[in-house]
Amino acid sequence: RALVSDVGEALGREARSKGAHVLLAPTVNLHRTPIGGRNFECMSEDPVLTAELAVAYVRGVQSQGVMCCIKHFVANDTEHERHTISSEVDPVTLREAYLVPFEEAVAPVAAGGADVGALMSSYNRVNGVYASEHRQLLREVLRDEWGFDGVVFSDWFGTHGAAESLEAGLDLE
Repeated sequence: RALVSDVGEALGREARSKGAHVLLAPTVNLHRTPIGGRNFECMSEDPVLTAELAVAYVRGVQSQGVMCCIKHFVANDTEHERHTISSEVDPVTLREAYLVPFEEAVAPVAAGGADVGALMSSYNRVNGVYASEHRQLLREVLRDEWGFDGVVFSDWFGTHGAAESLEAGLDLE
């Protein structure tokens, strides 16, 4: 954790030196398939390990006055048809695996979290609903249950309906 925090601090300093205010990282999706095209960006297949590393990373970066944007919310497992695929995930697996790193990163520092400043939705659908339009995940879980008051934005060109995304809790496309 200490090493990852040090890496985060170094990245935060570098981002500041370039005039950046937000770092689009970390990616905390889980390695659920060996053919996941972006596994190299992620931290682990284990949700607890990923959560601990994500918290250390975000705290390090944000200690330098640069906001982190944790991504890709949520169940973003494959590059195959990533703009249209639906990740079918039962509620228990969603809670006990996929959401764990995000929940820890969103939690206040006083509660052991990182108080991440921003979150990026994923391209995929989750149980048939596009992540950027997923009211249950964005509003009910992220905003209402977890108390996240940061910025939520889509991945590039990751929205499909402006009204649906806005009503679900997305702030920015």
